[in-house]
Amino acid sequence: MDASQVAQVTEMMYALRNPAGVPTYPIIFIGLGVLTFALHILFVQLMLGTSAITLFGAFSQNFYWRRLGAAMLEIAKVSVSVAIVIGVAPLLFVQVVYDPHWYTSNVLSAQWVIGFIVILILAYWAMYFYYFQNSKNADKTVQPKSRWSMILSLILMLTVGFIMHSLTSAILHPELWKEWYMQNGVLDYSGSKLHAYNIWRFAFFISLAIPVTGGMLVTYRRFKSVREDADHDYLNWAADLGKKWIKVGSVISAILYVAWMMTLPETAGDFATSFWGIAGGIAVIFYALWAMIRLRGEARFCSYMALPMALVVGLVVAISREMLRYGILNDFFHYDFMDYKVVMDWYSTGLFFLTFAIVGGVVLSYFLTVAWKTGQTVGVYTPSATVDRLGTIAIWIVAIWMVQFFVVGFYIWAQ
Repeated sequence: MDASQVAQVTEMMYALRNPAGVPTYPIIFIGLGVLTFALHILFVQLMLGTSAITLFGAFSQNFYWRRLGAAMLEIAKVSVSVAIVIGVAPLLFVQVVYDPHWYTSNVLSAQWVIGFIVILILAYWAMYFYYFQNSKNADKTVQPKSRWSMILSLILMLTVGFIMHSLTSAILHPELWKEWYMQNGVLDYSGSKLHAYNIWRFAFFISLAIPVTGGMLVTYRRFKSVREDADHDYLNWAADLGKKWIKVGSVISAILYVAWMMTLPETAGDFATSFWGIAGGIAVIFYALWAMIRLRGEARFCSYMALPMALVVGLVVAISREMLRYGILNDFFHYDFMDYKVVMDWYSTGLFFLTFAIVGGVVLSYFLTVAWKTGQTVGVYTPSATVDRLGTIAIWIVAIWMVQFFVVGFYIWAQ
């Protein structure tokens, strides 16, 4: 592209920007977007990896695999729910700062955007159908029923992942938006096409499910090993499998990351050899090296760190991904989100952080505490007085938050 063409694209992006501005500094949205994306993609990868184990266990004749598949299904169900809830946040932050790009990519592929929700619901239903069909089967030697539903769920989950991958890839090609919208001189209003993708990028993020799930298996062994009825032979087998998945999976992911960097568009410039371009690949390899050093033998003390380390790796990759987006849109097309007009809204900004820290913190602490205690208790878990008190506080905080939400809403409406 010559300078005049780049200038036209830049002018178009600024023309599509929301004239109302943003309610706080754009860098805050970007930082929160990176953090929440790292959390979201961690649970997506956990869902994919544990679903794959569930599926393999369903077809395996090995008792350990059958048992592990049933256990990982519980994690897959929760991971889907958490991934969906957390996944809303990075989308909100992206659409605030990159609204010209996100809304354009959505309009150009509108049918797929709508289909995304439908496909995701079907994938969720298929997983739960498999769960309910086999939840009462305590004998893991019996072949699970309705295995087709788990296969369907995994395929549909990968499909929605590819749709989202295509939408975010379209953001990086504003120079092609007009071409996609007008095919051979005819306007295309259908939104029936997915216009952009990089198969290596998609494969890289999917492949991270291998080391991340390996971290879950290591954590699973450590978590269950304190129970009085713990089967240590089985748990050690699961942990050894997890260690292999971290090491081998990290290498596979690193190779795919290099392939992604080698196939970046020309608009990315020299990002592949820049600090953040290299940092993403090093972070993935670091996970394998960490596992080789810190997860030798029993390694009971540090095995709980397997998942937090996976999150750290994901955070570095998320920063690298955001720096790539910023590099293309700012360095090549000269679109800078930092010059967005700021119309400060202290109430909404403060409410968000208070909700995140207090409402989310207390409620999540209660849920995690109950889940933790239940998983480590043989038989029925009875909460202590402290846990009961934490639950009561969580309920009151949610109630107060809802009251203030409606009070402020009615007050503004009355004005």
